[in-house]
Parts: sequence; C-alpha cells; structure tokens
Amino acid sequence: MRIMAQVAMVMNLDKCIGCHTCSVTCKQTWTNRPGVEYVWFNNVETRPGQGYPRRYEDQERWRGGWVRDGKGKLRLRAGGRLRKLATIFANPVMPSIQDYYEPWTYDYENLTNAPLTDDVPVAPPRSLISDEPVAIEWSANWDDNLGGDPSPDPVLAKMAEQVALEFEQAYMFYLPRICEHCLNPSCVASCPSGAMYKRAEDGIVLVDQDRCRGWRMCVTGCPYKKVYFNHKTGKAEKCTFCYPRVEVGLPTVCSETCVGRLRYLGVLLYDADRVNEAASVADERDLYEAQLSVFVDPHDPAVDAAGLPADWVEAARKSPVYDLITKYRVALPLHPEYRTLPMVWYVPPLSPVVDALAVTGHDGEDAGNLFAAIEALRIPVGYLAELFTAGDPAPVSAALRRLAVMRSYMRAVNLGEPPPAITGVGLTEEEVRAMYRLLAVAKYEERYVIPTAYGNVPGVVDEAGCSLDYDGGPGMQGPFGETSGRPAPVAVENFHGLKQRQTSDEVTRDRVNLLNWDGRGTPAGLFPPKKGKP
Repeated sequence: MRIMAQVAMVMNLDKCIGCHTCSVTCKQTWTNRPGVEYVWFNNVETRPGQGYPRRYEDQERWRGGWVRDGKGKLRLRAGGRLRKLATIFANPVMPSIQDYYEPWTYDYENLTNAPLTDDVPVAPPRSLISDEPVAIEWSANWDDNLGGDPSPDPVLAKMAEQVALEFEQAYMFYLPRICEHCLNPSCVASCPSGAMYKRAEDGIVLVDQDRCRGWRMCVTGCPYKKVYFNHKTGKAEKCTFCYPRVEVGLPTVCSETCVGRLRYLGVLLYDADRVNEAASVADERDLYEAQLSVFVDPHDPAVDAAGLPADWVEAARKSPVYDLITKYRVALPLHPEYRTLPMVWYVPPLSPVVDALAVTGHDGEDAGNLFAAIEALRIPVGYLAELFTAGDPAPVSAALRRLAVMRSYMRAVNLGEPPPAITGVGLTEEEVRAMYRLLAVAKYEERYVIPTAYGNVPGVVDEAGCSLDYDGGPGMQGPFGETSGRPAPVAVENFHGLKQRQTSDEVTRDRVNLLNWDGRGTPAGLFPPKKGKP
C-alpha cells in the first residue's frame, strides 16, 4: 500500500443558483490576459444542455479519456505514440474555436467617432483574434437556463426519445465544472513533452509552461475538455486549483466567492498502487465502487506509518470531502466511465423532485412522498446516472433517498414535530444531523479543511506567485505562439492589484474594477456627488 494525499472538491448541486460568480472571479484571477479570452477554467452549465465546449461529452468524436482493451489494460482513446506522432502537427480531433466561441469586444470608438447621421450609432462586435467584424453566435453559458432543447445534449442522446421529451418538462439544474484533477489523468499521459504532471504532494494537475511545446494532445486527451490553448504564448493552460492559495491553506477563488456556499474542499487519502486496478475494471458501472475502494480511511493505523505530515493526516480526518463521499455516500463522480478517476465530486440535486411534487399539490418535503417520487421519476434519476455513475441508477437513487431522509427529518425537528423513522438508508440519527450541518449550515472552517504546503509555516498566509498572473512570467517567452499582440482591450485589475487592495489597511480611492470591488472605499463615479461637493 502506497498512501498518498489528494486535495479534492465536492459541490452540492442543490445549492447552485446559476449566478456564475465563480466563473467571473476565476476569469478575473486567471484568464484575463491576451490569448485566453475564450478560456473558462470554471464554467457553469445548464443541464440538459450542450456544455462547454459544445458537446464535449461526445467521446466518439473527441476521443478523450481511457478505454479498456481486450487484454484488460487501459489505453488512450485517442491512440498511442504512433497515432500521436502521425498527427502531431495537425490534430484532427481537437475542438475548434467555433466549438468554444470566437472571443469579441465592442468597437466603442464608433459611438463617438461615427459621422452625424439620422441613425443612432452602435458599437459593433469585433473579433479579438482577427480584429474583423464578427457575428456573435455562441459563447460559454450560451444555453444558460435553456433546459428545453434536449437534442444537442450527448447524455440525453443515449436515452430513448420519449424519455428525452418527458425529461424536458420535468428537470433542469446547474452543473459547475472545473478541471477534475484526476487520479488517473489522461491529459498527463497524452502530453508528448512531459509538460503535464500531477503533483505528488497534493494531487493537483498542472502544466509546466517552460516544457510545454504546444502540441495540444492534452486538449484531445482530456475527456472533460478543461485544457485550453493560449494562441498568444503557444502553451496549454488549465485550472490550477488555485495552488498558490491552497499551499497556504486558503480555498480556491471559485470556492471563496461562491454565493451558495456549495463547494467543499478537503484532503482524501488513497492507495496509489490500486489506481490502475480500479480504473481497469471490466464493467463501467463498477467504476464508482472501484474508485471508492481506492480511498483510505484516515483513521486506519496504516496511515500513521505512511510518512505523511501530521497536519495533512489531521486534515484528512476532519475532511468534509471524505465524509460526503465515503461516510454519507451522497457525493458522486462526474463521468466515471472515462476511467480517469475524477476528484471533483457532486451531490446530486433533489430540489427538482421536490418541485415536481409541489406542482401536483402534494407535500414535497414529506418523506413518504419523496421516496415514492424518487422511484417514480425514473427519467431524472436515469439522467443523473448517465452523468455520475456510468448509467447505474442505484447509487444515485440511494444518495437521493439519504438527502430526502435528511430533509424530512430536519424539517420535523425544526417544526417541533415527531421526526420520521430513519430506515433503509444506512444512516443513524446522529449521522443525519451531522450531514445536515455539513450540507446546510457548515461554517467556513468546516467547509474548507486545507493543510498548508509541506514547506510553509502554519498561520503565515502569503500566497506564492504564479506565471499565469502576469505577462512575461515563466513560460511566457520563446518561439511558440504569437510573438506580439495587442494589449488587452479592457484594463482589468490583476491578481496582485486585487490582493494589495484586500490586504492594505488604507482605503484606496482610485479607479476600481467593480467586478473585483471588495466593498472598501467608494469608487469614483459609483454614487452621484452630494450637493455642494464636486
């Protein structure tokens, strides 16, 4: 047994309101530079929907992830070394810019410089790549809130047409996505130059900007399509799990700014020697249980002899992620059939089931009604199973039943009524109360249990620098990509500027980007001047 640590995330989809605050703050922090205007390390998708990039789940087209061959061994779906060598200069299975969207800005100068006419001038959109006029036809979150057209959704395409039509009227929810930082990452195995790597200390998957040669095989290899190409620098970029923050015990930016408090961060311990075995099980529906078997109980005596730092072991024992995934078993992995063993898990949404009951005039919070509805509404359970358990509805149904028991039990407690009996879900009353606290009212330090990096002094929160924070950093120079480029069309407050504002004792009254405004001071022009004052 070789025990290693992984910083993982769980998202409670019942609490996501689709506000996209996580997407905006991540964008402002990590991808506000020329060359990555189309890049969203964090995006929020409406399901059913196409996703971003378009239909990224269609692996018959994009060839991402792993497949199991006839000998029971894993191989990359996109092909091995010979296939990569043959297509290294022209990769045929990579999303084009149209599958993402051609980034644009608006020609605001036309509003002030247009000649006098009978018509009001407008600010026409222009491409940020070619500077030519462009028609806006697609972008990230384009199908936001549009759960009514099931045809482009690759997951619904696996289901019967009648199921899709019924599902269209019954179900819609939001799915935030970041890089999965997998235990068996296919993007790392796809990289010809060895620039993609998984950190041994915390499991975060990163790109070495100095070693990256822009082959873009990692883009094809990632089944979640969360690796992007910077056309200015000629390098691959991806979600860094905000490692400069994680190393000093701070949560990721998307977690910190989440309005619904739906994200949980913690440490999971796993047996690295069993990763390949778990990813190679014959039946795709067994991948969920196989991945669970890889995780190590942090209270196991073998953990003390594994040589991990004491604070990491203690964090693993207090991890909210471990409780939601293995103790309460209400969190599920996204598309385990890709065999990458993803480490961003999701608590499936129960609210649409409750809403469907309420429409019929029944008490949507009653345990008996909820249990019956979960069994009757096989369409949403089947769809969730295609997302989270490779089509097996049993784990999804079990998770929803536990959530239903918790909701009914705590409602009775809060109303002073006799709580219903807890049977058939494998939880005790104490566990139901503990799960409720974690999912509903957990405080900051309970949702984010993150130990500091091995070399950091506990309590000293000084975020390390990152080459993606500024132009000219490591990996930003060289013969790859565009050798020159226009400056960013809109000046945005960068990561370091925002940090200085948030940590300074003085109130800054200069120009402030409202997307990054932390509420300190009064930006000029935000409020009209008072009478008698300029």
